[in-house]
Amino acid sequence: MLNTYGYVALMLGTFLEGETILVAAGFLAHQGYLKLSWVIVFAFVGTYAGDQLYFFLGRAKGMRFIESKPRWQAKSARVFALLQKHQIPVIVGFRFLYGIRTVTPFIIGASGLSPVRFIIWNFIGAGAWAVVVGTLGYLFGRSVEVFLDDAKKYEAWVMTLVFLIGIGIWLMHFLKKRTAQEALKKGEI
Repeated sequence: MLNTYGYVALMLGTFLEGETILVAAGFLAHQGYLKLSWVIVFAFVGTYAGDQLYFFLGRAKGMRFIESKPRWQAKSARVFALLQKHQIPVIVGFRFLYGIRTVTPFIIGASGLSPVRFIIWNFIGAGAWAVVVGTLGYLFGRSVEVFLDDAKKYEAWVMTLVFLIGIGIWLMHFLKKRTAQEALKKGEI
């Protein structure tokens, strides 16, 4: 099942968000279920396509959407200020910052940045991210083997642990966001 759907699931996961999915795929590559080179290629395609979509949505509807969302205005102002000072590092590096990965290309699109400029720098950033995070997942698999004499015996437990940690991080982020939204609705913020 992993050989058939693993790469497609990886590409879809990195299209939407992806850090945890890519680390897990790197780990699976170390275990021999996937090939690291293909993990990196599919992660790159997924993240690049997702970022391009969010960028063009931001270009089309960005400022109107941001103005209708008071909660986004402060974050947007910070991203716009960063773009003014450090345009290339922001475009190349935003995906390495957990929690703002999907919002930033939307805001960059709303900023009026040239699509050609974004396409080029996003290509470089997506490639770097896929290589670094995929390789870290692969190396994580290697370090697990160092600590476990018989990795095959514990493989299911380690994968479950990696999955649960990823779900836990996502759940904490989701609950924090939901609590902030409820507080905003009640006028507490």
